[in-house]
Amino acid sequence: MFQSIIQFFSQFPPEIATVLMAMTPVGELRLSLPVAVLGYHLPVWEAYLLAVFGNAIPAFIIAAFAGKFHAWVVRRAGRWGKDWADYLASVQKKFTGPYEKYGLWGLAIFIGVPLPMTGAWSGAVAAFIFGIPFKKSWPYILLGIAISGLLTLLLTVGADKIFWP
Repeated sequence: MFQSIIQFFSQFPPEIATVLMAMTPVGELRLSLPVAVLGYHLPVWEAYLLAVFGNAIPAFIIAAFAGKFHAWVVRRAGRWGKDWADYLASVQKKFTGPYEKYGLWGLAIFIGVPLPMTGAWSGAVAAFIFGIPFKKSWPYILLGIAISGLLTLLLTVGADKIFWP
């Protein structure tokens, strides 16, 4: 699988491929950093900066525009849109307790843990669903991306030293 990923992105220069891989919703940093360091042999600092930048792009778009997109869908979707808006309001109301308990640090930690179904895409969507305004959530989303990148990079460099001395 590792080779097929590198082969697919081989049509791009390694730096651009790293950014593009980091933008994918499934791979994010968990894909782009190991490929950049182990496959493309980019310097660790360059791989980290490119991957974090690439991962931040879709997170920024989701966090900044999900509310506007949601409002547009609700206006155009008739009864279904009203039902969805009501459901979203009920989710936001249920979240009030945990949000007050864990706050924005919980969002950063959720994004920062490099496991499946966590990451920048999921965190940006969660911030929208839970009604956290963009201006408040964005610094913590970015912090979570940076943490996830560091953890992934540490695992990658460690794996490199363990399996390919």
